[in-house]
Amino acid sequence: MSAKVLERFPAGAPRGSWPAEEFAAARRAEGEAATVVMDLQSDAFLVVVEGPEDDSRA
Repeated sequence: MSAKVLERFPAGAPRGSWPAEEFAAARRAEGEAATVVMDLQSDAFLVVVEGPEDDSRA
């Protein structure tokens, strides 16, 4: 399995603001199994959904 990134949010949001969590919650309300993960290299929160492995890569 792999993951598809729906949206990225910088980690430096104002205190008390959770834009990635709010975006993911809205996607979950629409029926998508969205989760938030932290990308440490880019210092960003990613909203992702699981998807099938992409077999087109060689």
